[in-house]
Amino acid sequence: MSKQTYEVKNDQIRNTFETLKQEQPGRLERRLTLSWSNWGFGIEPLATSVKRLADAGVTYIELHGNHYGPGLGYDVSETRSILEDHGMQVSGVCGMYSPDNDLSSNRGIQRQAALDYIKRELDFTQEMGGGYLLVVPAAVGRPNAYDDTEFARSVDTLRRAGDWFVEAGVKGAVEPIRSAEVSLVHTVSDAQRYIEALNHPGVQHINGDVYHMQSEEAHIGEALMQAGQQLINLHMADSNRRALGEGAMDLDTIIMALYIIGFNAPGCFVTPEPLGPGGDPYPAMHGRPVPAELDHMVQMSVRTLREREAALIEG
Repeated sequence: MSKQTYEVKNDQIRNTFETLKQEQPGRLERRLTLSWSNWGFGIEPLATSVKRLADAGVTYIELHGNHYGPGLGYDVSETRSILEDHGMQVSGVCGMYSPDNDLSSNRGIQRQAALDYIKRELDFTQEMGGGYLLVVPAAVGRPNAYDDTEFARSVDTLRRAGDWFVEAGVKGAVEPIRSAEVSLVHTVSDAQRYIEALNHPGVQHINGDVYHMQSEEAHIGEALMQAGQQLINLHMADSNRRALGEGAMDLDTIIMALYIIGFNAPGCFVTPEPLGPGGDPYPAMHGRPVPAELDHMVQMSVRTLREREAALIEG
Protein backbone atom coordinates (compact mmCIF):
# COMPACT_ATOMS: atom_id res chain seq x y z
CA MET A 1 0.00 0.00 0.00
CA SER A 2 1.35 3.41 -0.97
CA LYS A 3 2.06 5.99 1.72
CA GLN A 4 0.04 9.13 2.31
CA THR A 5 1.61 12.45 1.35
CA TYR A 6 2.38 13.46 4.93
CA GLU A 7 4.07 10.10 5.52
CA VAL A 8 6.31 10.63 2.49
CA LYS A 9 7.30 14.06 3.84
CA ASN A 10 7.89 12.60 7.30
CA ASP A 11 10.20 9.99 5.77
CA GLN A 12 12.14 12.65 3.88
CA ILE A 13 12.74 14.60 7.08
CA ARG A 14 13.68 11.48 9.04
CA ASN A 15 16.13 10.40 6.34
CA THR A 16 17.74 13.85 6.32
CA PHE A 17 17.98 13.77 10.12
CA GLU A 18 19.52 10.29 10.17
CA THR A 19 22.11 11.38 7.60
CA LEU A 20 22.91 14.42 9.75
CA LYS A 21 23.18 12.20 12.81
CA GLN A 22 25.63 9.85 11.10
CA GLU A 23 27.74 12.34 9.17
CA GLN A 24 27.73 15.41 11.45
CA PRO A 25 27.04 14.18 15.00
CA GLY A 26 28.58 17.33 16.42
CA ARG A 27 25.60 19.31 15.19
CA LEU A 28 23.38 17.35 17.58
CA GLU A 29 25.49 17.77 20.71
CA ARG A 30 23.81 20.99 21.83
CA ARG A 31 20.19 20.35 22.78
CA LEU A 32 17.25 22.60 21.99
CA THR A 33 16.89 25.54 24.36
CA LEU A 34 13.62 25.38 26.25
CA SER A 35 11.69 28.47 27.28
CA TRP A 36 8.06 28.97 28.38
CA SER A 37 5.44 31.56 27.44
CA ASN A 38 3.80 32.64 30.68
CA TRP A 39 0.82 34.71 29.55
CA GLY A 40 -1.38 31.62 29.79
CA PHE A 41 -0.71 31.61 33.55
CA GLY A 42 -3.13 34.51 33.93
CA ILE A 43 -2.85 36.83 36.92
CA GLU A 44 -0.74 34.42 38.94
CA PRO A 45 2.15 36.28 40.64
CA LEU A 46 5.26 36.20 38.47
CA ALA A 47 7.36 34.82 41.33
CA THR A 48 5.07 31.77 41.54
CA SER A 49 5.27 31.19 37.79
CA VAL A 50 9.04 31.52 37.67
CA LYS A 51 9.51 29.10 40.58
CA ARG A 52 7.30 26.53 38.82
CA LEU A 53 9.37 26.77 35.65
CA ALA A 54 12.70 26.65 37.48
CA ASP A 55 11.58 23.57 39.42
CA ALA A 56 10.85 21.88 36.08
CA GLY A 57 14.32 22.68 34.76
CA VAL A 58 13.27 25.55 32.49
CA THR A 59 15.88 28.31 32.48
CA TYR A 60 14.29 30.80 30.05
CA ILE A 61 10.93 32.55 30.07
CA GLU A 62 9.03 34.36 27.35
CA LEU A 63 7.34 37.12 29.32
CA HIS A 64 3.81 38.29 28.74
CA GLY A 65 3.92 41.64 26.98
CA ASN A 66 1.53 43.24 29.46
CA HIS A 67 2.54 46.90 29.19
CA TYR A 68 -0.84 47.90 27.82
CA GLY A 69 -0.39 51.42 29.14
CA PRO A 70 2.25 53.50 30.95
CA GLY A 71 0.91 52.38 34.33
CA LEU A 72 0.54 48.68 33.54
CA GLY A 73 2.86 45.71 33.16
CA TYR A 74 5.89 44.15 34.80
CA ASP A 75 8.21 46.48 36.68
CA VAL A 76 11.80 46.14 35.48
CA SER A 77 13.59 46.06 38.83
CA GLU A 78 11.05 43.76 40.48
CA THR A 79 11.02 41.39 37.50
CA ARG A 80 14.79 41.28 37.33
CA SER A 81 14.97 40.44 41.02
CA ILE A 82 12.46 37.59 40.68
CA LEU A 83 14.29 36.11 37.72
CA GLU A 84 17.69 36.35 39.39
CA ASP A 85 16.36 34.58 42.48
CA HIS A 86 15.62 31.53 40.34
CA GLY A 87 18.44 31.70 37.79
CA MET A 88 15.95 32.51 35.04
CA GLN A 89 16.68 34.48 31.86
CA VAL A 90 14.34 36.14 29.37
CA SER A 91 14.19 34.64 25.89
CA GLY A 92 11.87 37.32 24.57
CA VAL A 93 8.53 39.01 25.05
CA CYS A 94 5.19 37.80 23.70
CA GLY A 95 3.56 40.86 22.18
CA MET A 96 -0.22 40.87 22.43
CA TYR A 97 -2.27 42.54 19.68
CA SER A 98 -6.01 43.07 19.93
CA PRO A 99 -8.43 45.41 18.12
CA ASP A 100 -7.28 48.05 20.63
CA ASN A 101 -3.69 48.03 19.27
CA ASP A 102 -4.06 46.72 15.73
CA LEU A 103 -1.26 47.41 13.24
CA SER A 104 -3.69 46.90 10.35
CA SER A 105 -6.64 48.89 11.71
CA ASN A 106 -8.60 51.31 9.54
CA ARG A 107 -8.57 53.70 12.50
CA GLY A 108 -5.42 55.71 13.02
CA ILE A 109 -5.87 55.85 16.79
CA GLN A 110 -5.60 52.06 16.99
CA ARG A 111 -2.49 51.97 14.80
CA GLN A 112 -0.92 54.66 17.00
CA ALA A 113 -1.80 52.57 20.05
CA ALA A 114 0.04 49.65 18.42
CA LEU A 115 3.14 51.80 17.90
CA ASP A 116 3.02 53.09 21.48
CA TYR A 117 2.64 49.53 22.76
CA ILE A 118 5.56 48.25 20.68
CA LYS A 119 7.78 51.06 21.99
CA ARG A 120 6.95 50.23 25.62
CA GLU A 121 7.59 46.52 25.05
CA LEU A 122 10.84 47.13 23.21
CA ASP A 123 12.10 49.25 26.08
CA PHE A 124 11.13 46.49 28.52
CA THR A 125 12.59 43.69 26.39
CA GLN A 126 15.88 45.56 26.12
CA GLU A 127 16.00 46.14 29.88
CA MET A 128 15.37 42.45 30.53
CA GLY A 129 17.95 41.23 28.02
CA GLY A 130 15.38 39.53 25.81
CA GLY A 131 16.30 38.68 22.24
CA TYR A 132 13.01 39.15 20.42
CA LEU A 133 9.58 40.79 20.52
CA LEU A 134 6.69 38.91 18.94
CA VAL A 135 4.66 40.87 16.38
CA VAL A 136 1.24 39.92 15.01
CA PRO A 137 0.38 41.92 11.86
CA ALA A 138 -3.35 42.14 12.65
CA ALA A 139 -5.55 41.89 15.72
CA VAL A 140 -5.93 38.48 17.34
CA GLY A 141 -9.60 37.67 17.83
CA ARG A 142 -10.70 39.55 14.69
CA PRO A 143 -10.75 37.01 11.85
CA ASN A 144 -12.81 39.15 9.46
CA ALA A 145 -10.88 41.74 7.45
CA TYR A 146 -11.73 45.42 7.62
CA ASP A 147 -11.02 45.75 3.88
CA ASP A 148 -8.48 44.73 1.24
CA THR A 149 -5.87 47.30 2.38
CA GLU A 150 -5.05 45.71 5.74
CA PHE A 151 -1.75 44.24 4.61
CA ALA A 152 -0.47 47.56 3.30
CA ARG A 153 -1.56 49.46 6.42
CA SER A 154 0.04 46.90 8.71
CA VAL A 155 3.34 47.01 6.82
CA ASP A 156 3.37 50.80 6.78
CA THR A 157 2.64 51.03 10.50
CA LEU A 158 5.23 48.47 11.58
CA ARG A 159 7.89 50.00 9.32
CA ARG A 160 7.58 53.18 11.40
CA ALA A 161 8.75 51.15 14.40
CA GLY A 162 11.52 49.35 12.55
CA ASP A 163 14.37 51.57 13.72
CA TRP A 164 13.27 51.08 17.33
CA PHE A 165 13.95 47.35 17.05
CA VAL A 166 17.44 48.02 15.72
CA GLU A 167 18.20 50.62 18.39
CA ALA A 168 17.02 48.27 21.16
CA GLY A 169 18.98 45.32 19.79
CA VAL A 170 15.76 43.29 19.79
CA LYS A 171 14.68 41.13 16.84
CA GLY A 172 11.16 41.57 15.52
CA ALA A 173 9.52 38.14 15.08
CA VAL A 174 6.34 37.92 12.99
CA GLU A 175 3.91 35.23 14.12
CA PRO A 176 1.54 33.57 11.63
CA ILE A 177 -1.76 32.71 13.33
CA ARG A 178 -4.64 30.56 12.08
CA SER A 179 -7.36 32.21 10.00
CA ALA A 180 -9.95 31.46 12.69
CA GLU A 181 -8.25 34.09 14.86
CA VAL A 182 -6.68 36.71 12.57
CA SER A 183 -7.44 38.25 9.19
CA LEU A 184 -3.98 38.05 7.58
CA VAL A 185 -0.60 36.28 7.76
CA HIS A 186 -1.55 32.67 8.49
CA THR A 187 1.43 30.69 7.20
CA VAL A 188 5.22 30.79 7.05
CA SER A 189 4.92 31.84 3.40
CA ASP A 190 2.60 34.69 4.41
CA ALA A 191 5.08 35.81 7.08
CA GLN A 192 7.94 35.75 4.59
CA ARG A 193 5.94 37.88 2.13
CA TYR A 194 5.09 40.30 4.93
CA ILE A 195 8.75 40.56 6.01
CA GLU A 196 9.81 41.08 2.40
CA ALA A 197 7.24 43.86 1.95
CA LEU A 198 8.33 45.47 5.22
CA ASN A 199 11.94 45.44 4.04
CA HIS A 200 13.46 46.57 7.34
CA PRO A 201 16.42 44.99 9.18
CA GLY A 202 14.63 45.34 12.53
CA VAL A 203 11.95 42.79 11.61
CA GLN A 204 13.44 39.81 9.79
CA HIS A 205 12.42 36.82 11.91
CA ILE A 206 9.50 34.45 12.37
CA ASN A 207 7.81 33.15 15.51
CA GLY A 208 6.21 29.82 14.65
CA ASP A 209 3.36 28.17 16.55
CA VAL A 210 2.66 24.50 15.88
CA TYR A 211 -0.97 24.76 17.00
CA HIS A 212 -1.68 27.33 14.29
CA MET A 213 0.54 25.50 11.82
CA GLN A 214 -1.51 22.31 12.06
CA SER A 215 -4.50 24.31 10.77
CA GLU A 216 -2.77 26.34 8.08
CA GLU A 217 0.33 24.50 6.81
CA ALA A 218 0.34 21.47 4.52
CA HIS A 219 3.04 19.90 6.69
CA ILE A 220 4.51 21.36 9.89
CA GLY A 221 8.00 19.91 9.47
CA GLU A 222 8.20 21.12 5.89
CA ALA A 223 7.07 24.61 6.94
CA LEU A 224 9.71 24.75 9.68
CA MET A 225 12.38 23.89 7.16
CA GLN A 226 11.04 26.59 4.85
CA ALA A 227 11.33 29.13 7.68
CA GLY A 228 14.93 28.04 8.20
CA GLN A 229 17.23 30.66 9.68
CA GLN A 230 14.38 33.16 9.97
CA LEU A 231 12.79 31.07 12.73
CA ILE A 232 13.82 32.40 16.14
CA ASN A 233 11.14 30.97 18.42
CA LEU A 234 8.61 28.14 18.20
CA HIS A 235 5.51 28.02 20.38
CA MET A 236 4.56 24.45 21.25
CA ALA A 237 1.35 22.75 22.31
CA ASP A 238 -0.11 19.38 21.46
CA SER A 239 -2.81 18.94 18.82
CA ASN A 240 -5.55 19.74 21.35
CA ARG A 241 -3.63 22.78 22.66
CA ARG A 242 -2.94 20.93 25.88
CA ALA A 243 0.41 19.86 27.35
CA LEU A 244 2.86 18.10 25.05
CA GLY A 245 2.18 14.37 25.19
CA GLU A 246 -1.57 14.73 25.65
CA GLY A 247 -2.59 14.88 22.00
CA ALA A 248 -1.66 13.60 18.55
CA MET A 249 1.02 16.10 17.47
CA ASP A 250 3.94 14.51 15.61
CA LEU A 251 6.65 15.81 17.95
CA ASP A 252 9.38 13.61 16.49
CA THR A 253 9.12 15.13 13.02
CA ILE A 254 9.05 18.64 14.48
CA ILE A 255 12.17 17.98 16.58
CA MET A 256 14.03 16.44 13.65
CA ALA A 257 13.17 19.39 11.40
CA LEU A 258 14.45 21.80 14.06
CA TYR A 259 17.80 20.03 14.27
CA ILE A 260 18.09 19.95 10.49
CA ILE A 261 17.77 23.77 10.31
CA GLY A 262 20.20 24.24 13.21
CA PHE A 263 17.59 25.47 15.66
CA ASN A 264 19.67 24.15 18.56
CA ALA A 265 21.87 27.23 18.12
CA PRO A 266 22.14 29.92 20.84
CA GLY A 267 19.35 32.49 20.67
CA CYS A 268 16.72 30.09 19.30
CA PHE A 269 13.99 28.83 21.61
CA VAL A 270 11.38 26.08 21.81
CA THR A 271 8.64 27.63 23.92
CA PRO A 272 5.64 25.63 25.14
CA GLU A 273 2.43 27.63 25.19
CA PRO A 274 -0.37 25.12 25.91
CA LEU A 275 -3.55 27.11 26.43
CA GLY A 276 -6.21 24.43 26.56
CA PRO A 277 -8.89 23.44 24.03
CA GLY A 278 -11.53 25.77 22.67
CA GLY A 279 -11.65 28.67 20.27
CA ASP A 280 -10.75 31.55 22.57
CA PRO A 281 -8.03 31.04 25.20
CA TYR A 282 -7.41 34.75 25.69
CA PRO A 283 -9.78 35.45 28.61
CA ALA A 284 -7.45 33.24 30.68
CA MET A 285 -4.79 35.89 30.22
CA HIS A 286 -6.54 38.02 32.82
CA GLY A 287 -8.07 35.22 34.88
CA ARG A 288 -7.08 33.30 38.00
CA PRO A 289 -5.49 29.92 37.13
CA VAL A 290 -5.57 26.57 38.92
CA PRO A 291 -1.99 26.02 40.16
CA ALA A 292 -2.14 22.23 40.12
CA GLU A 293 -3.19 22.26 36.47
CA LEU A 294 -0.32 24.55 35.57
CA ASP A 295 2.13 22.36 37.50
CA HIS A 296 1.01 19.32 35.52
CA MET A 297 1.08 21.18 32.21
CA VAL A 298 4.67 22.34 32.70
CA GLN A 299 6.02 19.05 34.05
CA MET A 300 4.29 16.99 31.34
CA SER A 301 5.43 19.24 28.49
CA VAL A 302 9.06 19.45 29.59
CA ARG A 303 9.31 15.72 30.25
CA THR A 304 7.70 14.78 26.93
CA LEU A 305 9.85 17.11 24.85
CA ARG A 306 13.11 16.00 26.47
CA GLU A 307 12.19 12.32 26.24
CA ARG A 308 11.38 12.51 22.54
CA GLU A 309 14.49 14.57 21.85
CA ALA A 310 16.69 12.03 23.68
CA ALA A 311 15.05 9.10 21.90
CA LEU A 312 15.79 10.61 18.49
CA ILE A 313 19.38 11.60 19.21
CA GLU A 314 20.50 8.73 21.42
CA GLY A 315 18.36 5.95 20.00
